[in-house]
Amino acid sequence: MRTYQQKTAETNHDWYVVDATGQRLGTLAVRIARALSGKGKPTWTPHIDDGDHVVVLNADKVELGGNKWSQKVYYRHSGFPGGLRTQTAREVLDRHPERLIEMAVRGMLPTNKMRDVQLRRLKVYKGAEHPHTAQTPGELA
Repeated sequence: MRTYQQKTAETNHDWYVVDATGQRLGTLAVRIARALSGKGKPTWTPHIDDGDHVVVLNADKVELGGNKWSQKVYYRHSGFPGGLRTQTAREVLDRHPERLIEMAVRGMLPTNKMRDVQLRRLKVYKGAEHPHTAQTPGELA
């Protein structure tokens, strides 16, 4: 019996929609990262990009446990001396709620050339409306 290796031409990128209302950030990010990488498919091949498109709605209604809203800190650096900027999770949610989910999913994906390709298929929206209805996305299990 031979091992099946999927070809790039045989890939199929499906569309899924996820409602983030009341869901924990880490659990949601794991589900999204698995869908983006295609690991839930029986045809998964490590060197082939077989992931799906994921649309996340209501990003501003995601939950964090305990005191993480005030204790979890996100860092950015401008590249200049003294350019370190810090924001708590609450500040990130108030300014850009989409970034909170994007950063969590980015941390769940492997650090290789495929990560940026997979992250391009992640669409995160603050409200319940999205412009991808023509693709008829299904619910992510």
